[in-house]
Amino acid sequence: MESRDVAMAEIAMVGLGRMGGNMARRLSRGGIRVAALNRSFEVTQKLAEETGLTACRDYAHLVAQLAAPRVIWLMLPAGNATEEAMRQLLPLLGKGDVLINGANAFYKESQSQAETAAKHGVAYVDAGVSGGVWGLANGYALMVGGEKSAVARIERFIKVLAPGEEKGWLHCGPVGSGHFVKMIHNGIEYGMMQAYAEGLALMKGKEEFSLDLAAITEMWRHGSVVRSWLLDLAAEFLQGDQQLDSIEPFVSDSGEGRWTALEAVEQGIPAPVMSLALMMRFASQGKNDYPAKLLAMMRKGFGGHAVKEGGES
Repeated sequence: MESRDVAMAEIAMVGLGRMGGNMARRLSRGGIRVAALNRSFEVTQKLAEETGLTACRDYAHLVAQLAAPRVIWLMLPAGNATEEAMRQLLPLLGKGDVLINGANAFYKESQSQAETAAKHGVAYVDAGVSGGVWGLANGYALMVGGEKSAVARIERFIKVLAPGEEKGWLHCGPVGSGHFVKMIHNGIEYGMMQAYAEGLALMKGKEEFSLDLAAITEMWRHGSVVRSWLLDLAAEFLQGDQQLDSIEPFVSDSGEGRWTALEAVEQGIPAPVMSLALMMRFASQGKNDYPAKLLAMMRKGFGGHAVKEGGES
């Protein structure tokens, strides 16, 4: 049964995936009245039953739940999904409304989207969001870009989503700056993850010491200069399984690392750690297999070295 309104919603959330759904939950728990829309109405209904938010079937219904000036937060995949949402939403919005893009979007695309929104009289805010599945309990780190007046309009919601009213969020600067800072954040994340992975692999490879990786990472968490949330997570999963035999050595990349590497080239600023961490992700995806075969054949050609033949797949 569709949720009935007792009052106008204060903010609309579009996209109820792992991030968007939990953000809607956190807003609702913080006393914010939320209207929500998702590709699957069944998902929206279930979340409405859980939180009391208003479940909407389409963009017209969603916009109707909000008193002007409206605030709508998009938590959709960057690119086509966000562009299509804007195409449908903007004609329904007007002067004074604020549209927030919380996707992992390329900052130059955000700047272009802001220009499109401005033609409809709609203010655009780009919000880099970090926190993953833990954001519901711990709050989200929010890197926000946009005009001061637009950010002021949404500050109340940001303070509910963030770890604290005065911490864990920042108005970084003009439109595009929020997604730019989030892009660099993710590039740093790539480098940190790669460093941990390499160090732990070296310790695992030193078989003569029979090192306990779970005990080492747990010890590092307390007082070490390399302590971090990533180390906390590593220590936790290593307690359960240090061999990881059931895990495929495949690491996806979301696009943020690629953009960071390209930005380094564009600015002419060396960023070898982040760039090489990205290359290692490509290698894990099988994209180093053919180059490795070429290397093996070249080595055979000049030195007569044996080549390991692969079996049929």
